[in-house]
Amino acid sequence: MSDLERSPLYDRHVALAAKLADFGGWEMPIEYAASGGGVLREHAAVREAVGLFDVSHLGKARVRGGGAAQFVNDCLSNDLGRIAPGQAQYTLCCDDSGGVVDDLIAYLISPDEVFLVPNAANTALVVRRLAAAAPSGVEVVDNHHNYGVLAVQGPRSAEALDRLGLPAEIDYMAYTDADYGDRPVRICRTGYTGEHGYELIPSWDDTPALWDALVVVVRALGGMPAGLAARDTLRTEMGYPLHGQDLSLDISPLQARLSWAVGWKKPRFWGRTKLLAEKEAGPVRTLWGITALDRNIPRPHMTVLDAADATIGEVTSGTFSPTLKQGIGLALINTVAGVAPEDEIRLDVRGRRSDVQVTRPPFVPAHVR
Repeated sequence: MSDLERSPLYDRHVALAAKLADFGGWEMPIEYAASGGGVLREHAAVREAVGLFDVSHLGKARVRGGGAAQFVNDCLSNDLGRIAPGQAQYTLCCDDSGGVVDDLIAYLISPDEVFLVPNAANTALVVRRLAAAAPSGVEVVDNHHNYGVLAVQGPRSAEALDRLGLPAEIDYMAYTDADYGDRPVRICRTGYTGEHGYELIPSWDDTPALWDALVVVVRALGGMPAGLAARDTLRTEMGYPLHGQDLSLDISPLQARLSWAVGWKKPRFWGRTKLLAEKEAGPVRTLWGITALDRNIPRPHMTVLDAADATIGEVTSGTFSPTLKQGIGLALINTVAGVAPEDEIRLDVRGRRSDVQVTRPPFVPAHVR
């Protein structure tokens, strides 16, 4: 795996005997079972106390110059005019077909600066698209290796920040710039777990020292470092989409139930014409939650069947829910099938039938605010 990118915490993960794997072209920790964690324990720590994730593989990009925020607003789907400097917004980078190139968080710094956090595998593409469209005076810079990203998530996450003297009284989807050890760190009230949480963005070189300090306080609060496998089970319990599975160039925002992340009244954004037409006609398929009624676990690409054994869709994400102790998943289901919450449908599991119930996520209560 020597050709994979590594986070500034690679040596820390090795020391913790993490199971490492390719995640978006980065060699990242999947779980820490050998040092006392494991997916189930790490998942429970986030739901019950606090978990610490290294998500430095996430992209970072800066758009700066006169009118930079308006330029970004003319490209990405959500309406930056709805937020003020010091706030963040979930948004989508679409293409002319209405498909999703990537989903990302936009931090509004000022009318002349926006900081973007896209997904690891799509960062270069998002930066290229924005740079190619940027007007004179606006620069788009890939900062992927300039910053680390640490996610502190769980009901005791605010206590973890308090113990390090970092500000924790931040509104959801807002951020503040602070110092830790006389070094700058951006603290954002965002996350991907459904729990109260923060994402801390220090410089690349400052990330190890901040991680070390957070490990100590997180463990003292009954939590632990958590890998990306637990991050996936946590986000699936919330019904949060994962790009490349639940939304993609072939899965539009409307199909993925992300219409709320589109500024429909804006005069310009990439994919607007196609998306407006799809909105008018109605999407041909829609993302639903599914809950297993037997011991099977939904997995991506399983075929979804109706009572008459006709194909009506496909599973996009699926896992065992550590909280519910049963299989859950997300599935794109044809609109003409007319499914509704609590309907019972079936999956094709290697030629066998598995009963599932249609569910509207989240599968467990959210506590992000």
